[in-house]
Amino acid sequence: MAGMSSKRLQKELTKIQGTLPPGITLVSAPDLREWQMDIAILDNPIYPPSDHYRLRFQFSQSYPIEAPEVVFMAIPSNPERKIPLHPHIYSNGIICLDLLDSQGWSPVHNVESICISIQSMLAGNTKAEREFDTWLVWVVMAN
Repeated sequence: MAGMSSKRLQKELTKIQGTLPPGITLVSAPDLREWQMDIAILDNPIYPPSDHYRLRFQFSQSYPIEAPEVVFMAIPSNPERKIPLHPHIYSNGIICLDLLDSQGWSPVHNVESICISIQSMLAGNTKAEREFDTWLVWVVMAN
């Protein structure tokens, strides 16, 4: 399975090193296990187009049969990257999106389609707020 994963990721990397849709940029892909992408939201005043958000993709050896782990990263400086406010994005960067779980994932998806889906989710947002972080309550109560 690892051979299929590597071959697919190499093909995807070659493609995204070329042309990507507006607002999506490859930041780093030092290997075939973890990549970083920046996205900008071009059509929603909640997210100024000058703001960019960093996504971290982590791929298992079962990719593309299994979805990659995709989370937003907060980077304090050079340049600053925040976790966007959205009802389906937790403050720790975890994204609640059907296509990222085992039920909604399909091997036809790829890094570019995931970025487009996340961009679309943010572009359609009408609330500059985050739902209550239940994971945080659980961590506090467990300690």
